[in-house]
Amino acid sequence: MTVWKPTVLTRVMLGLAIFLSAFPLYWMLVIASRTNADAVASPPKFLPGGNLGDNIVRVLTHPEAQFLLGLTNSFIVASVVTVSVILISTLAGFAFANLNFKGRNALLLLVLLTMAVPLQQMGVVPLYRLMVSLEWTNTLKAVILPYLLNGFGVFLMTQYTRQSVPMELVEAARVDGAATLRIWWNVVLPAVRPGMAVLGINTFMLMWNDYMWPLIVLNQENPTVQIAINGLNARFSTEYSLIFAGTALSIIPLVLVFVLFGRQIVGGLMEGAVKA
Repeated sequence: MTVWKPTVLTRVMLGLAIFLSAFPLYWMLVIASRTNADAVASPPKFLPGGNLGDNIVRVLTHPEAQFLLGLTNSFIVASVVTVSVILISTLAGFAFANLNFKGRNALLLLVLLTMAVPLQQMGVVPLYRLMVSLEWTNTLKAVILPYLLNGFGVFLMTQYTRQSVPMELVEAARVDGAATLRIWWNVVLPAVRPGMAVLGINTFMLMWNDYMWPLIVLNQENPTVQIAINGLNARFSTEYSLIFAGTALSIIPLVLVFVLFGRQIVGGLMEGAVKA
């Protein structure tokens, strides 16, 4: 087997890509650890200051931001939606990939068409009117319900299941007397674990960073973390140091989720490589 050796140009480009990816995070920590005057100073300060602890305390105790409540609400919303999307997508992916039923291709085409239409932007008015009629505004149900099903998740798990679970394996399990749900649980789920991890990370990050819809249906008294960060602004000025400190706190759950699910991705890839 021929092993490709990276050239100097490749190493330089990789180093540049890493720098461009990591610098925004470093700059966020620099601003979060300084005063607001330092954040707007010219020339800018490139080294961290000593105000990170004070800024974090100010963020957590800010009377208008409700930051801790925002973190809790975002974790609830993102977790519930992620579990729902993974569960429904793996079931639908198994059905589209390994079960024969009438209208399968038409239903899958319908799922693909939903991905081509910006439903959130086009449906925001009727969706908001629905939440008002249900009296769900300013509640987490209004943020959770529209995202429980994801067309991209169904398509992703359909393609991944087709590649990872041969029909012969499903038929062998059925010959052994396994019911459909048992086949899904014991045969399909272990094989599609890396795809579930990718879908879980993507869904959790999208829900955690969602801003437009929570801004419409929630208020500052019951915010998600993005709405709470927006509440850190002063009335007549922008508190950059507080905003960046709140942003630094808000990405900690994302890092933890990536570490946990990332191990599943790597483990699944290594398992597939060993089998190959």
